[in-house]
Amino acid sequence: MDWKSLPAFLAVARTGSLRAGAAEIGGTHATVRRQIEGLEAQLGTTLFRRAAGGLSLNASGRRLLPQALEAEAALLKGFNSVKGLDREASGLIRLSVDPMTAHYMLAPVLAEFASLYPEIEIELKLSYSIDSIEKDETDVSIRHVLEVDEEAVGRKLFPLSLGVFAARNYIDTALPKAGPKGAGLTWIGYGDVPELQSMIAASPFSAARVRHSVPDPQMHLHLARAGAGMTFLAAWVAAVFPELQRVPGTSLDQRRSTWVLLHGDLRRVRRARLLVDYLCDALLERRAKFIGR
Repeated sequence: MDWKSLPAFLAVARTGSLRAGAAEIGGTHATVRRQIEGLEAQLGTTLFRRAAGGLSLNASGRRLLPQALEAEAALLKGFNSVKGLDREASGLIRLSVDPMTAHYMLAPVLAEFASLYPEIEIELKLSYSIDSIEKDETDVSIRHVLEVDEEAVGRKLFPLSLGVFAARNYIDTALPKAGPKGAGLTWIGYGDVPELQSMIAASPFSAARVRHSVPDPQMHLHLARAGAGMTFLAAWVAAVFPELQRVPGTSLDQRRSTWVLLHGDLRRVRRARLLVDYLCDALLERRAKFIGR
């Protein structure tokens, strides 16, 4: 069997089209079409129902899908097992973390680590979405989450506190003039995010006006520093930017925790263990900043 056709089959099954499937695996529309047609020729049956709206699995395709997924998982496990044979303090480690934490808390930590281990290379991916360890999208992940919902080796370090922050001059000038429940004050909005809307409604300033739609937390940080209003930020911002202050009368949300996660198959890889241990130690040194004390 031509195993190159397996990723093409799974990509089209997941996306519903040749073009989207090609984009998912970094191929071309024509190549993916040939691989699907070749797989169907090998099996002597069609796997997809073709329609104007795209491709969907037919009965044969649905029957093949569980076995294809199982084969994919077995291959990923095999790749990670091979990685696990490397015990040298050298090579590449993929690290995933959100941009705010990386920019303002991790840059000096990673610079120190690079100085100590000059043969270890870090591929740093900054994203507010969560890269899957199970799907081999990353090796090590720093997450601030309510719970971890995938199989990984992890260390739960401490709570991550979220609070209502604003510039000191905004608090000094606007807060004394505010009406009941913060009327007259301004929230910097995240847009249509139900969780944040609920947090605003539960705050002492539920009557404050929500202005703008700014999905980027880093821009919230800069707008708050410039005096544009109040917003929810991680509590460590006050330690990094002294012009910011938690708004009086508000409390910290500590439902999330900070985790450092590693793929279980990489526990034997020395460079992975070195990075995880170093990150955990460095973050624990900054524990008070994350908790907001």
